Amino acid sequence: MQPIERYKATIHQALEEDIGTGDITSLATIPADLSCQGEFIAKAEGVIAGIEVVQWVFELVDPQIKFIPQVLDGAMVKNREVIGIASGSGLALLQAERVALNFLQRMSGIATLTRKFVDAVAGTQAVILDTRKTAPGLRLFDKWAVQLGGGQNHRFGLDDMALIKDNHIAAAGGITAAVTRMRSYLDRASQQVNQLKIPIEVEVKNLEELQEALMLGVDRIMLDNMSLEAMRQAVEITQGAVPLEASGNVNLHTVGAIAQTGVDYISIGHLTHSVTALDISFCL
Repeated sequence: MQPIERYKATIHQALEEDIGTGDITSLATIPADLSCQGEFIAKAEGVIAGIEVVQWVFELVDPQIKFIPQVLDGAMVKNREVIGIASGSGLALLQAERVALNFLQRMSGIATLTRKFVDAVAGTQAVILDTRKTAPGLRLFDKWAVQLGGGQNHRFGLDDMALIKDNHIAAAGGITAAVTRMRSYLDRASQQVNQLKIPIEVEVKNLEELQEALMLGVDRIMLDNMSLEAMRQAVEITQGAVPLEASGNVNLHTVGAIAQTGVDYISIGHLTHSVTALDISFCL
């Protein structure tokens, strides 16, 4: 998890975006001294993610609001189940409502879909990974939701892992040349700063490229859009020497068969790039 301040900075920006100079409807209709209580209610079955975020939203709007979660992050809830109860100034509750729901619904949608993929590969060694295909500005929350759904995070950004893909390979003049350049760059960088070891992953499109990547001693190899048979052969060739990651157009109908090939990781952009929010309401 990233430092809490980074999450709160994004939440603060979301509140400024939504409230602007003031919630004119609530200011006009709700007495300033009115206290209210409201419930967050699931309108569909799913995995809840973002309970802690809801708490932070209320704290930023009005520290006097009392929010009592009824479930923990990562819990599976049923339709009509109460997720949390908030009480305090009616004006403050309604100012915070939409931003709290936006985070809670999106994160819960991601966690719910992730759990489906995790369940689909149960009994295999495959680990479900996310990608960088997240909503701009919301990567912290999107990747946190994947974790709460039972998946794991791939690299967070461009600076914490070297992932040599087809465009890098083409520009460098081949896989070997790209890896050589990468290692040279990291060696120079480590001499300038006290830098942690950066893992190197290489994308390959066929078994010939796999053989080349294996000779280079990289940390992980991505099998890009390979057939099931090619992935099975890749697993046999590799014999566990390097972790293998399957990637490319993975869905709930195909992920089980991909996992059965014996790959170690399956990365899925769909977890975060096409989010269907979990239906949740807030009712006073």
